[in-house]
Amino acid sequence: MEGERHLRPGAELCDVCGRVITDGSQRYALVPDSSAVHESTSRFDGSRLLTGCDAAHLASLVREYERRPYVAAELWAGQITRALHAASPASLTVAQLGEATGLSAEQIEAAVAWNNA
Repeated sequence: MEGERHLRPGAELCDVCGRVITDGSQRYALVPDSSAVHESTSRFDGSRLLTGCDAAHLASLVREYERRPYVAAELWAGQITRALHAASPASLTVAQLGEATGLSAEQIEAAVAWNNA
């Protein structure tokens, strides 16, 4: 598509400076992030993979994420959104949302309140 950046297979982008890394020198960290919800599976929810071109850039990213609060209701809201996108039609009861997400009614209520705040 026009305007998209295409990388060679195996290339990575630094999350700080955007440098294209092709020599395998990138560094990774996995950090808690309540805004990170995988598009199809809950196994990866709540964690974000960071990529840095060097140790300093990766460390600055990790520090940035360590300062961010982890808000469970934010994560639950994302999980509800994923379930609604997968539903056909995109309309579910609280019981159906609970079944689709594994969340309790109280967690669903907290997620809706967080989303509406």
